[in-house]
Amino acid sequence: MKSTGRRDFLKQAGWMGSVAMMTGLSQGALASGAGLGPVIEDAVFPAQPEAAPTHHIKFAVCGMSHDHIYGMLLAIQRGGGELVAAWGGEEDKVATFTKRLPNVKIVKTQDEILNDPSVQLVLSSQIANERAPLGVRVMRHGKDYLSDKPGITTLEQLAEVRKTIAESKRIYGIMYSERLEVRAAVYAGELIQQGAIGKVIQTINIAPHQIMQGKGDAGGGSSRPEWFWNPDQYGGILCDIGSHQVDQFLFYTGSKQAEVVESQIANVRHPDRPRFQDFGDMVLRGDRGLGYVRLDWFTPDGLGTWGDGRLFILGTDGYIEVRKYTDVTVKKQGNNLFLVDNKQARYIDCSNMPLPFGPQFVGDVVNRTHVAQDQAECLLAAELVIKAQRSAKVVTLKD
Repeated sequence: MKSTGRRDFLKQAGWMGSVAMMTGLSQGALASGAGLGPVIEDAVFPAQPEAAPTHHIKFAVCGMSHDHIYGMLLAIQRGGGELVAAWGGEEDKVATFTKRLPNVKIVKTQDEILNDPSVQLVLSSQIANERAPLGVRVMRHGKDYLSDKPGITTLEQLAEVRKTIAESKRIYGIMYSERLEVRAAVYAGELIQQGAIGKVIQTINIAPHQIMQGKGDAGGGSSRPEWFWNPDQYGGILCDIGSHQVDQFLFYTGSKQAEVVESQIANVRHPDRPRFQDFGDMVLRGDRGLGYVRLDWFTPDGLGTWGDGRLFILGTDGYIEVRKYTDVTVKKQGNNLFLVDNKQARYIDCSNMPLPFGPQFVGDVVNRTHVAQDQAECLLAAELVIKAQRSAKVVTLKD
């Protein structure tokens, strides 16, 4: 049945009888704890056409070392951005880029982009430890900047970024796509703002990843480059993929100040790459909430996607779970949101929710605002993951 049909059916038939019939459980089994309370399945919105952009800017790509660049540029294009030029440092990446975007002008040097007065915004997914120095140069040339995560890999880089922002008044954005470009994560934020689960107490992020993936722009569609294995270049597991999760912790709890309580890293199954980290976790304490993050590179091929990313948000009056990319053994689609409050348990299909980041960020470039991303929060997330990485205990697990 369609989701609306299931919802009406459950309402009309009653929870105990209808669910027992659909699952094959007896009402006695349900009463003993197999299921409690009313469950309603909702679809949030039918498919809707993208709203026409209200602004127009010209932007360029300066570095495409990671395939996240495609999601980044699509977000800006949705907001009214016009891609006018691109530069890349790796021949294979440039070849792929030109195949996908054959009409884009490819320039030979970064300076051609930095010195182009028509370019208002620069996007980059260059090698991770090179992103912040590039962003500083971009801002000093009077342009705004949007970096792939991690946007900063050292505290020294962070200090220079903050100094340059203060002097230039430019925007330094970081694309934390696991919140900003995941529809269910966006809607979770809206629900929290509406008070759906009361005050947020804690977030738990489970963020498994896959080193080799069959297809897609998550970065593993082809063999990983050498810099992927070097923590000096990619930042380490907590700084790299952990930046997504710490951004979510700050955003959903509303914390303006936070610290890393403890963190640890390990290389469990990659002895041929002794400096690589394939597991890490951290505990966070903010002034308005608590957080836990687990990261790994152990997604098995049988999942069918690059990672079973999950977000749990505990509130004083309920909780939310977001199954971002799949719903294991149930359905392959992502953007699944589960909401439990004092009245009911709900499943919400967020597949057709809008993605506001791109239009908002383009609006920020035009209006000199920070609607799409709070600048202080963006950099605090970067600071916390760098500190977590620096202080992490290195764990060795015995065979």
